[in-house]
Amino acid sequence: MIVDRKTTSIMKACELVGVSRRTIYNWIASGKVEYVRTAGGSVRIFVDTLWREPGSNGGQVESLRTEQ
Repeated sequence: MIVDRKTTSIMKACELVGVSRRTIYNWIASGKVEYVRTAGGSVRIFVDTLWREPGSNGGQVESLRTEQ
């Protein structure tokens, strides 16, 4: 079964959660967010991984949602 997951650019992800590009890259490196590389080499972030709850996915991902 193929699941269609929404992706976003790194800059849009920064705007969505209110963090810097460096933070997004740190999250990628540490496995806190999932991403995919396009055929052209761009990085696209899976939007659903930006708002994971603590304890989901085996407890490996912290909550990244910014409360306002």
